[in-house]
Amino acid sequence: MTIAKPTVEEDILLSWGAAYKKVNKGDIIFMEGGQSCFYYQLVKGRVRWVNINEDGREFIQVMIEEGESFGELPLFDEMPYAATAIADEDSIVLRLCKSHFHQMVRSSYDIHFNFTRLLVERLRFKFLTLKEIAYNNPEQRISNLLRYYKRNTSIGDKLVKLQYTRQQIADMTGLRVETVIRTIRNLHERGALKIQRGKVFF
Repeated sequence: MTIAKPTVEEDILLSWGAAYKKVNKGDIIFMEGGQSCFYYQLVKGRVRWVNINEDGREFIQVMIEEGESFGELPLFDEMPYAATAIADEDSIVLRLCKSHFHQMVRSSYDIHFNFTRLLVERLRFKFLTLKEIAYNNPEQRISNLLRYYKRNTSIGDKLVKLQYTRQQIADMTGLRVETVIRTIRNLHERGALKIQRGKVFF
């Protein structure tokens, strides 16, 4: 899996006063409904951005990989956080206070355009996932999610190791984990992907 190009280069964030913060696996970085005070960018590790229902079940909006920003919506519309950010593993994030973030974005067309492109990409991903949930059967949902994942994380035709667990795929597609396990096994038997020692490659 390739590391995403940083939304903003680390040295630029540091020059605007950003600071590193270590978060442990399972730590909540911010909560849905809370007010935004910082811009966040993941330096190391992984973060899941989720909505949690009354039963405690998570619906994963997006998995944040190294170099990507998260929780930036309230920085643009002054509304509360739309989802909760949780460290999926031990991670390091860069935090930049809100006022400095606004100054940074206003100072550079390139940085502003990066955020515009990022928001468009995430909106397109939401269209994809909503369409799959509304119309397609489980196999189609999972296949399209894997195709999107490979398109955004791989180079060339090499096999890609899926970094998500079966439970995380279920949480992203609105399926039961048993359905995901069965569907992945069926795809493996048909040669659409490979399972080696429990790991999925496609």
